[in-house]
Amino acid sequence: MTATPVLYTCARSRGLRATWAAEEAGVNIDLKVLPFPPRYLVPEYKEINPLGTIPMLIDGEARMTESCAIAHYLASKDGPSPLVVAPGEPDYAAYCDFTYHADATITFPQTVFMRFVLFEKDKGLEEAGHAYAKWFWKRLVKLEQRLETREFLCADRFTVADICCGYALVLSENVGLDEGVPDSLKVYRERLKGRDAFKRAVAREEAGLKALEEAGR
Repeated sequence: MTATPVLYTCARSRGLRATWAAEEAGVNIDLKVLPFPPRYLVPEYKEINPLGTIPMLIDGEARMTESCAIAHYLASKDGPSPLVVAPGEPDYAAYCDFTYHADATITFPQTVFMRFVLFEKDKGLEEAGHAYAKWFWKRLVKLEQRLETREFLCADRFTVADICCGYALVLSENVGLDEGVPDSLKVYRERLKGRDAFKRAVAREEAGLKALEEAGR
């Protein structure tokens, strides 16, 4: 009997990409929600993931720590899926590009903003954090232009690329970065948030967070 994949994450973190992908693909996962940041609050977690980062997926011998890669993996692990654009399809290159673009170009400046403006205010680096906020807003132009003539990013359907880029837009709303997000991308975000699988993913993570709070973690 094949063991159920285990996903370690924190509610509302980049791990939501993986939780969401699992819900969209109908893949059963053992979701383990940790307090944030786990490397300090759950030191034993570093025995599982020496980086101390989340998310972390364990599936048999597989060990994965990149949220976009995990989302792609979960969506495709059981075979071809409409959530993944396959080699040979016209938008295969765009699918790869936007899936990687999500973390490398969009989420990166968000994390710098969060660190220096929200988490480490006492270090006098808020100005740098706000500079990265502007960087984030400017980097949204690629998404904005891509979605001018289409409902989803690739192949005329919802894919993992939408999960990965869409999460960055959800994060901007949650951490005070919505000021510079174009209205067209806010409409796109609301369309994604209306998906049943997104709602289930959020509910699962919030339930895990509530359980932690009730346990005093």
